Amino acid sequence: MIALLARQLDRLSANSKLCMWLLLLGTMLALGAVQLQQGAKLQSDILAMLPTLQQDALTQAAIDRVEQQLSDRIYIGLVADTQAHAIDAAKRLMQALAQHPDSFTDISSANIDSANAFNHFYFAHRFKLLTEQQRNLLSQGQLDRLEQQALAQLYNAFGYANSALLSQDPLLLYPANLQALAPSQQLQSAQGILLSTQQEASGNTRYGAIVMAKGLGSVFNPNAQQQQIAALDASLNQLSMTGDIEVLKAGALLHASAATIQAKQEISTLGAASLIGVITLVWLAFRSIFPLVIASLTIATSLLFACVTTLSVFGELHLLTLVFGTSLIGIAIDYSFHFYCERLSQQQAATPAVNAVFPAASLAIVTTVLAYLGIGLTPFPGMQQVAIFCAAGLIGAYLTLLLAYPKLANSPLKPRPSTLALAQRYLTRLTLLHRRLRTKGAAPLALIMALLCLWGLLQLTTDDDIRNLQQSPLEVVQQEQRLRQLLSGGTDNQFILVRAQGEQPLLQQLEQLAEPLKQLQQRGVIGNAINLASYLPSHQKQQQAYQLQGLIYQDIEAVLGRLGLDLGLAPSLRQQYLDSASLLIEPDAFLASPAGISLAPLWLSPSGTDPTPQYGAIVLLGGITDLAALQASIAPFTQVELVDKVADISSVMAKYRGLTLTLLALALVLASLIFSRRFGIKLALWVTAVPALAALLTLATLGLLGSPLTLFHALALILVFGIGVDYSLFFAETQQGKGVMMAVFMSACSTLMAFGLLAFSHTPAIHYFGLTLLLGIAFTFVLAPLIYTFTRTDK
Repeated sequence: MIALLARQLDRLSANSKLCMWLLLLGTMLALGAVQLQQGAKLQSDILAMLPTLQQDALTQAAIDRVEQQLSDRIYIGLVADTQAHAIDAAKRLMQALAQHPDSFTDISSANIDSANAFNHFYFAHRFKLLTEQQRNLLSQGQLDRLEQQALAQLYNAFGYANSALLSQDPLLLYPANLQALAPSQQLQSAQGILLSTQQEASGNTRYGAIVMAKGLGSVFNPNAQQQQIAALDASLNQLSMTGDIEVLKAGALLHASAATIQAKQEISTLGAASLIGVITLVWLAFRSIFPLVIASLTIATSLLFACVTTLSVFGELHLLTLVFGTSLIGIAIDYSFHFYCERLSQQQAATPAVNAVFPAASLAIVTTVLAYLGIGLTPFPGMQQVAIFCAAGLIGAYLTLLLAYPKLANSPLKPRPSTLALAQRYLTRLTLLHRRLRTKGAAPLALIMALLCLWGLLQLTTDDDIRNLQQSPLEVVQQEQRLRQLLSGGTDNQFILVRAQGEQPLLQQLEQLAEPLKQLQQRGVIGNAINLASYLPSHQKQQQAYQLQGLIYQDIEAVLGRLGLDLGLAPSLRQQYLDSASLLIEPDAFLASPAGISLAPLWLSPSGTDPTPQYGAIVLLGGITDLAALQASIAPFTQVELVDKVADISSVMAKYRGLTLTLLALALVLASLIFSRRFGIKLALWVTAVPALAALLTLATLGLLGSPLTLFHALALILVFGIGVDYSLFFAETQQGKGVMMAVFMSACSTLMAFGLLAFSHTPAIHYFGLTLLLGIAFTFVLAPLIYTFTRTDK
């Protein structure tokens, strides 16, 4: 197949090949222009890197609701020494944020109207509401206790009793029910500002005012993100006139902004450093500007193919794809190295040099592209982008070698005997070392290496935590943790999903869950829980409350007499009670009212097309300290589940880590079969043994270094295989090893610069990827020349 393709290419002139290459280049440029006109964009959303989980429709709807609620909200805590100072700062900040309507909306703190809204909705349903204490007292026949509590309010100068309320609620049961709706007793409000107190180690009390706002546009959109950050900074700068205020910020916006800044910095620094290193390497090797121009042309063409193909397939290009893609510079240029080193070694023109490297380059492009496509089999859209990006880029570089080099790279090349002599000297010493080991026996050395490798593999651990995708700056994390303390735990990513076949069964499930959640709060397992059962009692519970209140109104005259109230209120009170018999709190009515509209996202109604309609409710959790204890507490409930997307995705990562390593083993077997048709089984096994041993040594070194094995290590090992096979193939094809040795040295150096720099990334996923490739390529470089020495020692 390779020989047939080589004969077909030989029939074309250098000019014809160049025209074909220019046509391809023009097509890619036109396609790229079309993609940009159609709205192709640069994506910075870390969530776009995550795998797609196979969830049922209700669970997926709940996840989408929670992510939507959490992703576009920004929380700001303003901590001051006095309550008045904190309130003043919060009001100033809200006014400042309001000056940026294109960035933020729904700017709020404590909702002044919420109490009125709750009162307006619930008062008509007062006969269907009872607190747990009121319910217990009435069920135990202790009506006198409720009367004593009402009398205490009547004669309390600061009580909430008034004639209008007494004429409709003589025992003053309703105010206690309204007060029970407060989501947290640790938070207070004053002058419309949500407040929290913070006790310092010194014993001083500081006051935190909380301001919330909803960002317009996705925080992962670079333009919207930059606009919101600028508006937030401008608003906070206005607080500098208010004195000593400590500002605490939290929200997905801050994490996304930090990720964007970090990714852009790494793209510029790692890419620039890699490019500078490659330019220096080419100049030192050839001492000519023209190989540098051709190498730059190869890289540019490679990046063009990569970007346009990725945009065509996905419609967007992820920032992290570009970070990973900087390594493409170090691989795409390998074709230039092998071409020019072949020309140097044989002192021949461009076309014969292309023909000489064509067989190995063709086998190499197949195996390397397959290695990248192996990465594309993972469920990570971001990793799929990396696979398409790098595979397309390498194809672009390969086509440039075949079609453009015969014409463009045919200029005279100065001889470089000194560099070729160094390469030959290295191979000669390897050959002598091999003969010496064969003579004296290499078993002890092999045993020591095997034991070290085994020890390292035994030390290797695994870590599939999805949070390795991104690590926010310490300052952002610390501020978020402190603000969570002010918010009594805030809201975590984990939540409880309750499901049922109808509205009322669902509300009853939520009511059963209320007591275990209360106990978890008392034990400190969770900081808070937002349960719709607190706001939406089931019909059953409402009817029970109505019947218990009947104990009051069946003899209302006696109750009024003991309270010292006008007995003339009795007929009206009895009639109000009777008229409310059929009046019930319904979910739809509550969630559509001003009182319940903010809680509406927690209620999941089935769609009209759902064949098996299910209702669902989300219970938001905050301040989780023990996930295992939480899971154990809800385990007895069959229709209740803890939704933990982080754990689910981590489980998927573990699954695909194992699958990727299995894929690597299968790739080695498949490569051996393919290569055996050209080299025979013995040399084919030598060729594949190089990346196999490199992978084992890399894993052992990771174990010795204490670096846990993740999916990103496994993905990098796929590339170690692809690149290692490239080196092996060129050594297996050559009859004059010095040119290949020089090219492999340059290729390894360029790849090590690209991937080695990735190892210094602050993003753990990229760091693991780069570290593995740094080790793997280093071991491959050491092992690959052995193919030449082992197969030619006896010749």
